[in-house]
Amino acid sequence: MKPQTIHPEGWAPALGYANGMLMPDGTLHIGGQIGWNQNKEFVSGGFVAQMEQILSNIVAIVEAAGGNATDVGRLTWYVKDKAEYLSHQREVGEAYRRVFGKHFPAMSMLVIQDLVEEQALLEIEATAFIQPRV
Repeated sequence: MKPQTIHPEGWAPALGYANGMLMPDGTLHIGGQIGWNQNKEFVSGGFVAQMEQILSNIVAIVEAAGGNATDVGRLTWYVKDKAEYLSHQREVGEAYRRVFGKHFPAMSMLVIQDLVEEQALLEIEATAFIQPRV
């Protein structure tokens, strides 16, 4: 078996990258997601809105691979503005729970200088495990 590219139905094409790669052992690598929707249009509302869209994108990729949010085992966050993240802790938690409920995978957060897409305020990558179908 070879790795399988995962691309949710109805999403604009991923050019030069894959949204997800499902390995034969069930490991799902999810490429860095930013705060845009399936049409590659950034959501309005700032940091928290982008974060919630990103988490929703991650869940959509996991679901396209046959899993659900609780299959996510790791999230790595890349944040451009530490102060903005810290000043929105309550809203961040509320938005997180709207998408992931009370599922809290292993997480890391890095504060970075910039992202390729100008409008992106943060980027999140993930790893999940999808039980292989027999």
